[in-house]
Amino acid sequence: MHRMGISIYPEHSTEKKDYDYMKLAAKYGFTRMFTCLLSVDEPKEIIMDKFTKFMEQAHELGFIVGVDTNPSVFLHLGATPYNLKPFYDMKVDIVRLDGHFSDREDIAITHNSYGIPIEFNASSNTALDLMIERGANRDNMVVCHNFYPQKYTGLGWNKFMEFTNKYKALGLTVGAFVSSNNENTFGPWPVFEGLATCEMHRGLPIDLQVRHLLATNKIDDILIGNAYATEDELKAISKVDKTRTTFKLELADSITSEEENIIYNYPHFGRGDASDYLVRSSMPRADYREVKIPYCKYDKEFFHRGDVVIVNDNLYHYRGELEIIEKDMPNDGKRNLVARIPKEELILLDILKPEHLFGFIKPE
Repeated sequence: MHRMGISIYPEHSTEKKDYDYMKLAAKYGFTRMFTCLLSVDEPKEIIMDKFTKFMEQAHELGFIVGVDTNPSVFLHLGATPYNLKPFYDMKVDIVRLDGHFSDREDIAITHNSYGIPIEFNASSNTALDLMIERGANRDNMVVCHNFYPQKYTGLGWNKFMEFTNKYKALGLTVGAFVSSNNENTFGPWPVFEGLATCEMHRGLPIDLQVRHLLATNKIDDILIGNAYATEDELKAISKVDKTRTTFKLELADSITSEEENIIYNYPHFGRGDASDYLVRSSMPRADYREVKIPYCKYDKEFFHRGDVVIVNDNLYHYRGELEIIEKDMPNDGKRNLVARIPKEELILLDILKPEHLFGFIKPE
């Protein structure tokens, strides 16, 4: 099950603005929240009072709240890896360790008497496998990637997947951050260039960031790192199909109603006997054995990566098959160009695997 989340930084805003944002996010089905104690510079008593009220408000709206901490935060609040009572008293749901204790203490904290899940940093090569082997409570461990305020410092995609695959193989829930493109957003630090986990996501439409993470089939929880996202962005995320990889399309002017029916009204999945040249969705063929799909002239000599084509009457045995071109392929008149995947959406095609479900987002 995928959970969508937001981030809130009370020390940089007002209670009313934060609560209004929580309500808006809850309206669109968001259920996770990230907040940070690393950047809070106030006496313990004030922190305990403010964050307890904050947690209560979040819980009333159905949020599960993770709080970013490190050994200095623990010391300031009077907590230790063996005693999480200050976090329990604040009603914290998840304690995230941005910094670590000793190996023994990191293991011990997963057995805390309050049953508070401990979230480890997924953007580092932490030996969680060895911790589990040495007795850490796997059932009380989750991981979440970092976000990166400074432009050009976010994780490269290959490194992101390397870390993600490592922790997913341990059976742990994995989270990651996407970034709002709203103006004047903020996070815990005075840097304002977005708060994504992966550098390639910075500046992309937020729903595409989410769809790309979901397409890995490895990311469970996705949180918006910066505050505040716009209502349109929250709405766009709420509409993302979390059951399959979905693409936006630029439809060809010549597309017919039958071809649109094939695009939008069939479940698509690439065949297991995959070609290097195209992704083949063969299911529509069964309904188009006797239904004509007239040839539509296309003047280009080649189809290119990201072109979406449908087999026409000139190859009637395969008529109705939808195909996504993966590498340049000659146009022999047997396929109609019906749409193109926009350039920025091709990152989804890069990771689409054979036999995995995919679909297309119908314009509203």
